[in-house]
Amino acid sequence: MPTVTLPPKENALFKRILRCYEHKQYRNGLKFCKQILSNPKFAEHGETLAMKGLTLNCLGKKEEAYDLVRRGLRNDLRSHVCWHVYGLLQRSDKKYDEAIKCYRNALKWDKDNLQILRDLSLLQIQMRDLEGYRETRYQLLQLRPAQRASWIGYAIAYHLLEDYEMAAKIIEEFRKTQQTSPDKVDYEYSELLLYQNQVLREAGLHKEALEHLSNYEKQICDKLAVEETRGELLLNLERLDEATEVYRRLQERNPENWSYYHGLEKALKPSSVEERHKIYEDAWEKFPKGLVPRRLPLTFLSGDKFRECLDRYLRMNFSKGCPPVFTTLKSLYKDKEKVAIIEELVVGYETTLKSCRMFNQNDDGKEEPPTTLLWVQYFLAQHYDMIGQQTLSLEYINAAIESTPTLIELFLIKAKIYKHAGNIKEAAQWMDEAQALDTADRFINSKCAKYMLKAGMIKEAEEMCSKFTREGASAVENLNEMQCMWFQTECALAYKSMNKFGEALKKCHEIERHFVEITDDQFDFHTYCMRKMTLRSYVDLLKLEDVLRMHPFYYKAAVTAIQIYLSLHDNPLTDDSKELQADTANLSDKELKKLRNKQRRAQKKAQLEEEKKNAEKEKQLKNQKKKKEDDDEEIGGPKEELIPDKLVKVENPLEEAVKFLMPLKHLVKDKIDTHLMAFEIYFRKEKYLLMLQSVKRALAIDPDDPWLHQCLVRFFKGVSESKELPETVRTVLKQEITRLFGDSNAKSFNQAYLTKHSNSIPHRLAAAKMMVHLDSSTESKAAELATALDESLENRTIQICTETLECLRSGIFGDSKERVESYRAECHKLYPYTLAFTPPGYEENTKIANGDVSTETEELANEM
Repeated sequence: MPTVTLPPKENALFKRILRCYEHKQYRNGLKFCKQILSNPKFAEHGETLAMKGLTLNCLGKKEEAYDLVRRGLRNDLRSHVCWHVYGLLQRSDKKYDEAIKCYRNALKWDKDNLQILRDLSLLQIQMRDLEGYRETRYQLLQLRPAQRASWIGYAIAYHLLEDYEMAAKIIEEFRKTQQTSPDKVDYEYSELLLYQNQVLREAGLHKEALEHLSNYEKQICDKLAVEETRGELLLNLERLDEATEVYRRLQERNPENWSYYHGLEKALKPSSVEERHKIYEDAWEKFPKGLVPRRLPLTFLSGDKFRECLDRYLRMNFSKGCPPVFTTLKSLYKDKEKVAIIEELVVGYETTLKSCRMFNQNDDGKEEPPTTLLWVQYFLAQHYDMIGQQTLSLEYINAAIESTPTLIELFLIKAKIYKHAGNIKEAAQWMDEAQALDTADRFINSKCAKYMLKAGMIKEAEEMCSKFTREGASAVENLNEMQCMWFQTECALAYKSMNKFGEALKKCHEIERHFVEITDDQFDFHTYCMRKMTLRSYVDLLKLEDVLRMHPFYYKAAVTAIQIYLSLHDNPLTDDSKELQADTANLSDKELKKLRNKQRRAQKKAQLEEEKKNAEKEKQLKNQKKKKEDDDEEIGGPKEELIPDKLVKVENPLEEAVKFLMPLKHLVKDKIDTHLMAFEIYFRKEKYLLMLQSVKRALAIDPDDPWLHQCLVRFFKGVSESKELPETVRTVLKQEITRLFGDSNAKSFNQAYLTKHSNSIPHRLAAAKMMVHLDSSTESKAAELATALDESLENRTIQICTETLECLRSGIFGDSKERVESYRAECHKLYPYTLAFTPPGYEENTKIANGDVSTETEELANEM
């Protein structure tokens, strides 16, 4: 049907509809639509129907909106307005590819429409269709050559396509059109010059970039960026004397910046350690209060020189009372020789400070204040914790707390020590103590909540966080709204350890949604950055968004979700009521009565919690209604609610796991766990070529990894036992297996691995597991291998011992309670603070000792 031209009166109304949409006055827009559509002549006017649909979409009525827009489009297929509106509707639903098709159709009927071209370019850059983006920006430049956004957009398109020279030419042509006096300070022009310089540097034109910097230096506002860039360019051009001057000037500006010292080193090219040290000695004299020139030499010095330098650095920090001094030295703990020197020096300080209040008895009589001893003890507590001597560590921190019981940092470290010692419950208590000393400190509050979550105290953690969340809203909702991902990742892990998989998955999906939101938030910057000329930041933003899911928060959430989905695939959830009926059939009357009482109490508790939740929800709904009335706009309608029960009862857990895995495979290739998790998924899907791809990638990272060894043996066994493989696939697998394992079979491969790593506990455990996997009659031999805890064995940690204990309890190495108990007792001797190794009933005894007997009395009362 051809486009219907509206008479003047209706046309004026249509223009008002457009204006109402732009100003977000949706109710008024609908009134004007009704006025046009109530006229029988224009009841099927395509463009008005489309605009009515678009307006309804903004009010959250999605289905009705789609019906109206499609109807409008059917009535007027040659209208660019209808196609444009359909594109906007698809864009609001994040169907960006469909939206691009709609915009292209709109351009067929109005090829020079600026608004459609702009919208199309936004979607193309969002989807990183850079070739298409360049073409669209070229059209916009031809239509609006006087607008600077047209030039800048075209230049950025070439920059992102890595055609740097063309980008530099376009920016230069545009720069010539800018009328600015050399003395006038113009921030936007300054940003343009810095962006132009960045493009020249990325093109490898260092000489031209340096000339450009010198020519326009006066017109650039960011003087620090000019100096830093100049230093970098002079180094690249091997003009070392000039680079030295630049870095010395930068040092005077900020003597605490590490990169300036590294730049100066590159410029001076010291040929020996002495010459390198001389650079820093000169800096000490120039900046006597500077800490960085005293800290950096510690990385490359050794022996007596290291001791002398460290002595000066530590004395200065201990006298001043700098809490983070241990953190600055943490990187040195890879070197055992340096660790021994640190220990010797600081223990010496403690002894002499106690006896004569000086660092050394030969000092010239200057006494140290009492706080110096406190900071030395604080340091030693962290030092012994770092090297795994928790008993000594606790002695030092307790001595420090005794002398100054009001210093928050001391309690913080005590909690950390207990965490590293494997007693997270005790750690959470001490962190709570630290928090109680300053309830207005948000950092301590967050730390305390994190420790509580690690200890499985989810309700307490939520209450802790509620001190800093918005009033009148639930803490969890508010933290989700604020994208507080550290809380959500810890929550997910806490729920996972409690086997509440639905709640854990809800948190993982919430984090996934945050990353989707962050990606969508780019839309606001595509036009803003070109208008405000913040071009360097804009290009950095685009590069960051491309690798956004590399972020540790996403990685942690994805790994948790994948592990849960694998567990759900291996052990599908059964119907609770059936299980309960089966259990109650085997109980005596007394036990049954006890169970019923317990169930009644649980029901009562759940009811109270439900009522509390409903009251909170009602309150929130009221707030939301009020918000909606104030601002009558709901873009794209409400999101689908994440329901734990629904998430946990998913039909195909492996498909869901793959969704979380794919971004990791593209962006976190350097972590071996990514490929091993991929293997675990494909192993369950029986996709042998993808398994092969995963193990090959993992082998390139670390061929001796214990988890990888288990995957290889399972893969080897799986291929040899599978009968239904296509012939071509079998041929490829045989070739690759020969390349990976040689002529050995799975058993001999496992034995060779064990021989190679016979002195490492994690490797022994992996080989023992595979021994049982290949031959179940070797259980007792495998158990002996896995449970050895000799001093001569390497990599003995709390984590690996806990894992071994779990394997024994799960029956992998046979069902032997004596073996489990003796291994637990051995581990308890080695790690007396670790909760996992404490004797049975230990926690209950401590509870009663602390006066927590409420549950027992309640049960007695019910029985009476």
